[in-house]
Amino acid sequence: MPPTTTHTIHSQPSYLLESDAVSLAVTRLGGQLAPVTFGVDGPKPIDPYYISPWQDENHPAMPAAVLTPLRGDFFCLPFGGNAAAFNGEQHPPHGETATAEWSLASDAPLADGTSRLALSLETRLRPGRVTKEIFLRPGQPVIYQRHLIEGFAGPTPLGHHATLAMPDDEGIFAISTSPFRLGMTNPGVFSDPAIGEYQALALGATFTDLARVPSLFKEPAEVDCSRLPARRGYTDLLIVVADADALAGRPAWTAAVNTRDHWVWFSLRNPAVLPTTAFWIENRGRHSFPWNGRNQCLGLEDICGFFADGLVPSVEPNLLSQQGIPTAIKLTAENPTDVRSIQAAVPVPASFDRVAEIEFTDTGVVLVAASGEQVAVRLSHPFVMGEGEAPG
Repeated sequence: MPPTTTHTIHSQPSYLLESDAVSLAVTRLGGQLAPVTFGVDGPKPIDPYYISPWQDENHPAMPAAVLTPLRGDFFCLPFGGNAAAFNGEQHPPHGETATAEWSLASDAPLADGTSRLALSLETRLRPGRVTKEIFLRPGQPVIYQRHLIEGFAGPTPLGHHATLAMPDDEGIFAISTSPFRLGMTNPGVFSDPAIGEYQALALGATFTDLARVPSLFKEPAEVDCSRLPARRGYTDLLIVVADADALAGRPAWTAAVNTRDHWVWFSLRNPAVLPTTAFWIENRGRHSFPWNGRNQCLGLEDICGFFADGLVPSVEPNLLSQQGIPTAIKLTAENPTDVRSIQAAVPVPASFDRVAEIEFTDTGVVLVAASGEQVAVRLSHPFVMGEGEAPG
């Protein structure tokens, strides 16, 4: 039998996994991934993920269950707010996978030395089983994740909710993505002043450049969402939808360069499974409990869904699905669904300004900066496109 001991980290019992390049913790409640340290044996370890500021305050209850352990990256099924019931199902925000207790299935390493943690969850609101596998390859500053969904039959949005800790100094993060076919701000009110929330972006506006996103105000009419943090006092949501034709079978990517501490975090995904990245730009714009005007983070969330609205808006016709953009995946009881993610972080030279391109090679990727600098990262990108049971 595998060991069942856990370690309490920022108030949450957590499972641990490590390699010579990465150490990480996953909460038992919600399966939320953080803290994570990349480059554990290097001169400048990188700890990029967010941990919510109320974690050690011992509050008896939260407005939503997902907020109790809120941190890092977690898998959402169904992704989004889930305010409305669907066929009698009333899911919590971001689903049971982000709020229920995961059981340890195995932490035995693979024969090639790859560290592996397997957790399982039996969903109840829509019966099914989800297996979460996390792999760490020797010498690679990379987290490989695989979620195998069995049962849970019917349509659903889903995805990863990767959330980075955002620094206080304005403009430190340089954000970029692979080519996208559509950029759009949240079509409804995302932050409601009636409950002490404020947003800066226009409603349902399209854009082609993260540096020129329509604003809610006349001046400025457009704002830069490629350099963050910015616009303190506001909380916003936007999406970009991968251009699968331009990618030509390669993974889609999102990258954030910390230009002060000189590292880059990036994610890779299969755009046929997770076509969209949602940006949750949180800069002290919510003043109700437990946010209390102090929360600052950046969600770079690889999903298949209609913004963060949840199950019903994602499965019904909507602004995205009417343009041929999938916002839900139809799961079946007969065939498991396999959702994969790669997330990594590496140091970069001081002159590395932003990721302009990611080149895919036989041994990994090359991060190419707008300034011309190049940083090679060894990893198995075919894994994210569905090749093999584990990264090779």
